[in-house]
Order: sequence, then C-alpha cells, then structure tokens
Amino acid sequence: MPDRIYLDWNATAPLRPEARASMAAAWDISGNPSSVHAEGRKARRLVEDARAAIAAAVSARPEGVVFSSGGTEANALALTPGLRRGAGLPVQRLLVSAIEHASVLAGGRFPADAIKTIAVTRSGVVDLDCLRGMLAGGPPALVSVMLANNETGAVQPVAEVAEIVHAAGGLLHVDAIQAFGKIAFDINSMKADLVTLSAHKIGGPKGVGAIVLADGVQGLEPLLRGGGQELGRRAGTENVAGISAFAAATKAAMAALEADAVRVQGLRDRLEDGLAQTPDMIVFSRDVQRLPNTTLFTVPGLKAEAAVIGFDLDGIAVSSGSACSSGKVQPSHVLAAMGLGRELAQGAVRLSLGWSTSEADIDLALKAWRKLANTLLKEGRRNTA
Repeated sequence: MPDRIYLDWNATAPLRPEARASMAAAWDISGNPSSVHAEGRKARRLVEDARAAIAAAVSARPEGVVFSSGGTEANALALTPGLRRGAGLPVQRLLVSAIEHASVLAGGRFPADAIKTIAVTRSGVVDLDCLRGMLAGGPPALVSVMLANNETGAVQPVAEVAEIVHAAGGLLHVDAIQAFGKIAFDINSMKADLVTLSAHKIGGPKGVGAIVLADGVQGLEPLLRGGGQELGRRAGTENVAGISAFAAATKAAMAALEADAVRVQGLRDRLEDGLAQTPDMIVFSRDVQRLPNTTLFTVPGLKAEAAVIGFDLDGIAVSSGSACSSGKVQPSHVLAAMGLGRELAQGAVRLSLGWSTSEADIDLALKAWRKLANTLLKEGRRNTA
C-alpha cells in the first residue's frame, strides 16, 4: 500500500533492508547450529556473531544474552523466583510498576500472592517513595520497571530505581523493548540485573527477542526444557535467520541512533505543535522526558476507536494505546494508573514515528486530524448535549 502513511512504529517497525538481507542469506545455511559438522558450525557462527552484536549494543557480555521467541517470552523468562546476584539471597516476591506491558503484569512464574504493583505519578513516572515503602521490611524482591512506556513514551528513572532496589537486597529487571534503538542506554549505566529486548521494534523480524543478564546474576530457570540450547537457559533449535536479522537491525539502529533521535524528535514537535491548534488538546506525559518519537494525545469528547478508524480511512496507520490486545480498543491501563478518568483514557490516540517518517507525512497526518476533529468532536458534543 504505497500511498499509506505509517505512524504506528511503537507497535512494530517496518523490516530494515539490512535485516531482510541478513535473513535471506541465513536461509541458505542448511545446518543446525547444534551440529558439529561444517554446516552446523556455519549456522552456529551466525548465532554467536548475533549474540555478540546484541551484547555490544547494551554493553553486556555475549554469554549473558539468551535468545527467545520475542519480548513476551523474554519477559516471562526474566520474571523468575529464586534469581540472585553473587552471594545474595534469592528473590521471593515481584514488584511491577502499574504501567508495565501485559507480559510483565502477568507476573511470569511468581505466584499471584507474591506480586504487588508500584504506583506511578500523574505524569506516568514510577513513584520512588512508593517503591521504597514496598521494599521496606520484606524479603528480597525482583522489581520490574520498563525503561520507556510504550503508550506515553515516558522514560523511567531506572538508575534511581536500581539504587533503591539494590540497597534493599533486590534485583532489577528492565523491559527496554520500546526504548531499544530510540534512546541510548546500557545495562551498566542503568545498573540493571536483567534487560529484555525485541527485534521487531527496531526493524528486525517479528518472533525474535532476547533477555540480557548482568554479570553475576544466577538462578535463571528455563521456561522451555529439552535440548540444552542457549547454555541450558532456553531449549529449542535457535531461529538462525531471525536471530541473524535481529543483529543486523541492531547494528543499523545503533549506527543511526543519535541522528535519528534528533530528526524524529523534530518531527514529533512539529506534530504536537499542529495538534495544539485544536482547543483543549492534551498530550500525555508531555512534562517529563519521553521517547523522541511518541505522542499520545486526546481531546475531551474524542472516542479513540472512531479516530483510529478515521485516520485509517484517510490512509494513515495510528493506534489507540497499546496494540497488544487482540485488536480491541479498550481504556488504557497506563492512563488509569496515572489517575486519569475513563473518558480521557477512552479517547487516547497514539502516533509514533520512525526513521522513514517525513515532514510530508506529518503534514498529511495533521490535515487528516483537522478534518477528523471537525467531525468527531462536533458529533461527540452533540451526543452529550
């Protein structure tokens, strides 16, 4: 659909040419990476080169990278009771921020009665005082706080969170899936113990992800048991083509990260300046650091489902909050956690940009919005009159 404009990059990014080429080349390698013959060794080399590339992107050791079927599996694997660092005590409970992705809110392998939710501020940032109170006086905890929220784009103070968590004898898991390739970070500066990543958010193929372990983290129990792949941490023959493409996308994203962030943020600011021409416009988390590509907005009286459909009919792909809900448009749990009313949450529309987004795309999106707003907001006010 060459005439369409894609502004839903937080849901998934288009496949990068580098990833496509790497995947196609890997398909011609017939060996199983666990085989010892030449064909198997060739496949193994692709996997290990990719492991090194992913590790380098977040300043980790290659042996700390475990490939998975995607971000959801990586998060489920990370949320393991019994994790510990060095001679520390194993974690016995799980604390997750209220704005986490559904795959983290599900709690992994922790029992339901061992899972508690950390509050966030009205700006969508984790409440550090709440975290301190929840950690006090209890057994060691695994704390899960995402680096950047997939709906609002709000960047979380994970280094501060890590200091609080480690002082209480706990471990920190950071879901960096939405931030990877958009902002600079590494596992050491964040002081994270576990970091999870996904290929398709940065222009790799869908169905590939990774968990990255910091030095000294022990006790990771595999979700899948069998052949002992991934140093016994994730059984199953590796997706060689997907993993190779993940690495290619990572290298391309890292090489262009700084320039892309500056350019895309300029486009996002242009978008938000245009949206602000609509009276009573609200851009969520605008008062805190956000991903450079993300705008979540609403206007009182707007219905997100109607807006998403209207944009789509105009040839523009946008979304309503998270896309990981089987196509259902429901009030955002993120906005609910921020203390916003149901009416505003039901009207939240997300536009997210990427490396190929142009000024013309933004101008056409604003033109479509002005037409939509003129229709939808008048209808909404008429229906409530």
